[in-house]
Amino acid sequence: MSAGAMNISVRNNLNLLSKRDKLKNRLGGYNPERKTEYNLPKATTKQLKDLRNRLKEERKIRMLKVILLSVILFILILCGFFYATDGIIELITI
Repeated sequence: MSAGAMNISVRNNLNLLSKRDKLKNRLGGYNPERKTEYNLPKATTKQLKDLRNRLKEERKIRMLKVILLSVILFILILCGFFYATDGIIELITI
């Protein structure tokens, strides 16, 4: 690749980058010095343990549902396969 083609490629890539200055005068404004403050509620260790246990229980229930649905779908597909092979065997034997 020649140097000219390389320069053109770099220039095109720079043109594809977003121009941050365009966003400075929008409604929300842009101030890199301003930090976002969050008002998060304080949680006790008991609340955190209860939350952890509840999430574990929900995860167990969700996994059980996924496994049951997968087994049911597998059985249905297997039954459909056997039904189709019985029909194919009948066609071959006739």
